[in-house]
Amino acid sequence: MEMFEKNGLHPRHDLGQNFLIDLNLISYIVETADLEPHDVVLEVGAGTGGMSAFLSVRAGAVVSVEIDKNMYAMAQEAVAGRDNVTLLNCDALKNKNNFAPEVLEVVRAKLAAIPNSRLKLVANLPYCVATPVITNLVASDLPWTTMIVTIQWELGDKMRALPGEDGYGALSVYLQSQARVRLLKKFGPGVFWPRPTVDSAVVGLHRDTKRQEQIEDRDFFHDFIRRIFTQRRKHLRSTLIGMYSKEMTKAEVDEVLGPLGFPDAVRAETLEPDILVRISNTLGKWLAEKRLKNKK
Repeated sequence: MEMFEKNGLHPRHDLGQNFLIDLNLISYIVETADLEPHDVVLEVGAGTGGMSAFLSVRAGAVVSVEIDKNMYAMAQEAVAGRDNVTLLNCDALKNKNNFAPEVLEVVRAKLAAIPNSRLKLVANLPYCVATPVITNLVASDLPWTTMIVTIQWELGDKMRALPGEDGYGALSVYLQSQARVRLLKKFGPGVFWPRPTVDSAVVGLHRDTKRQEQIEDRDFFHDFIRRIFTQRRKHLRSTLIGMYSKEMTKAEVDEVLGPLGFPDAVRAETLEPDILVRISNTLGKWLAEKRLKNKK
């Protein structure tokens, strides 16, 4: 706070700026990330550069992104002389579905410069970009292994929600089908300045390549779960009939679902992620074959 007063600055609510001021919590996050010299860390939301400095001690390289030019200037001072930190003054996202090209370019360059490198996301994520940053990294071809991030508690609860729970939805399925998701620590507004109006959490995501490899077409799977959970209370059969009415008859939907052994009354919100992956794989293959036949 004194630093802000000295520079005549105020947190920007439009950028979701709530700065993590608890040094013990910052230390916990960095320790939990289990950083090694061959790790490249992506930090989105550098703020004043405090966590960036902590990360630089353990990681081989840190790519830290800060959209606010005033915060960027303060972060530059905090990491001055730390040659393994690259600060970028830009938006980490090109749009909600893609990282900014300049961020990807720097991250790829750092990964290429370190033998056997691996990528970790370690950040106090601004609430407004937490979901797209996490999901875009999962969807990317980057060699990420771990994410240790602070996010809104409600969002973290949705990420780890189980079938039948209120928060269970497309986000839960998408992440759990490709990573192990854990809520590591819950804390109140007091660790931030200014204080947010909600609780927060440290969440850990660890890539599960075996689960990820079970998904035959990730683009189709992402679209499939997003659409079925817009009608989460409806029976899955009825939802699929409506979703693919231009390509499948009711009998053809039954033809796809029948061998999978699901009762007609089953709903998507009650099914485990691996089961939804199986349905997506079967349905995607069936549709691809039909489209191919129709072209002939």
